[in-house]
Amino acid sequence: MPPAFHPDRLRTSLAPFTTRQPLSAQAQDYQRFYGLNLPAHSWLGSFQAAGFDLVGQAWLPEQPSATLFLLHGYYDHMGLYQHVIAWALKQGFAVISCDLPGHGLSSGERASITDFAVYQQVLEALFEQAHTLQLPHPWHLCGQSTGGAIAVDHLLHQGARSPVDGQVILLAPLVRPSSWRWSKFSYCVLRHFVNGIERRFSENTNDPAFLPFLEADPLQPRRLPTAWVGALIAWVKRIEAAPRSARRPLIVQGEADGTVDWPHNLEVLKAKFAEPQILMLPEARHHLANELPGIRQRYFDFIDQRLG
Repeated sequence: MPPAFHPDRLRTSLAPFTTRQPLSAQAQDYQRFYGLNLPAHSWLGSFQAAGFDLVGQAWLPEQPSATLFLLHGYYDHMGLYQHVIAWALKQGFAVISCDLPGHGLSSGERASITDFAVYQQVLEALFEQAHTLQLPHPWHLCGQSTGGAIAVDHLLHQGARSPVDGQVILLAPLVRPSSWRWSKFSYCVLRHFVNGIERRFSENTNDPAFLPFLEADPLQPRRLPTAWVGALIAWVKRIEAAPRSARRPLIVQGEADGTVDWPHNLEVLKAKFAEPQILMLPEARHHLANELPGIRQRYFDFIDQRLG
């Protein structure tokens, strides 16, 4: 079934994010399509960072007690995170997020980036938006896959300067993808001949309804740009050379994850952080935010116990 919202019309209708403008008819249709019409005061808006026009979104329960910053994964967008957002709202948290450059409703070449440093500029801009909106502390940070990579980069390089004074939650965080050596070899060969290859959709959760939804999602990129792979290669070197952090992030990792090289990634994260708290889920695949309800409940319980 085609979506009721029109992405281009929605983008052009948005006011600045910090003005908290009521949802337009297009925005309401967008939220209904992705299940984001949750029991909270919500709005969408635009802001700029790193030369991109970004689209942000916020949800405020009655009397929020904290704020969750939500960073989505590669190829993803805010619309795929209804379950995490609903969980956070039940905890009494405000939620703020944005589509990364080249993703969802934000501007930029689809699914591409020239330098992962751009993602850090986006995160800093999102912090500034939250400060202007006076969203309550403590500020928690949650990232899935590439969103987790952005959170890791922030923690390792900002240290005590980080405004994140709450917990950090990493869902299947990216350091290296699976088949890393082959990916690097392919990039070195292909970058001289093509600027991207066709994306292959794969079963990355145990929910049989998720893949058909992705394939029909109007905001899904259809190509893997070689520029993004080159930026990832440079970023991996930066992270593996980064200083240690005293933080103790919560890490949730599925053992059936075929997207990231999770055994290597966990070793890197154990070396970079002071005793990270890790939950392993034997049957879980990569896209933890859209796993089956029973799997989601297990990691939400794990997080709840550690948020106090």
